[in-house]
Amino acid sequence: MQIPQRFHAGLADGSITLAFRRWRKPAARAGGRQRTPVGELAIDAVDPVKIEDVTEADARAAGYRDRAELLGELARYGHQDGTTYRIALHLAGPDPRVALRERAEITDDEWEAIGTRLARLDRASHHGPWTTTVLRLISERPAVRAPDLAASLGRETQPFKTDVRKLKEMGLTESLEVGYRLSPRGRTVLARLTDAG
Repeated sequence: MQIPQRFHAGLADGSITLAFRRWRKPAARAGGRQRTPVGELAIDAVDPVKIEDVTEADARAAGYRDRAELLGELARYGHQDGTTYRIALHLAGPDPRVALRERAEITDDEWEAIGTRLARLDRASHHGPWTTTVLRLISERPAVRAPDLAASLGRETQPFKTDVRKLKEMGLTESLEVGYRLSPRGRTVLARLTDAG
């Protein structure tokens, strides 16, 4: 479930507690978690709702000025033949990747797990081993646009960004307003990979 940036402040301060989506089938489930730039959201409930039952208070709790603005957005962006869902949610805490990426000290067991995961990503790739190359590239060219980084490797932008997200999940990279940088953990991993190579 995409959360537009204009709602991030309301999620962070707790004033937004609802979201509405029109889906053919639910793309969120009660009890689920979702990472956002402001932290990890907890999904408390996902319930089908009739449009006529959506209130002004519901719209404001979802971050809209009024019910008309919410319904207009659902009409523009939702599946026209889908069901409208009312999603109750709250900010559960910080994104766990933030704490992970700040941990530069890596135990032997963690290093073994990281090495195994990176090797698995390299083996599964259709374009050959890439993890060390991408970590090194981001280290050498922080805050450079993803299309430019991808082009420097002769790659398409979207698959390159997907690969970087895999490294981000491991706490090795951080997204910037433009481009990326290695996290403290990522710098440690790259140094150990370089030493091992």
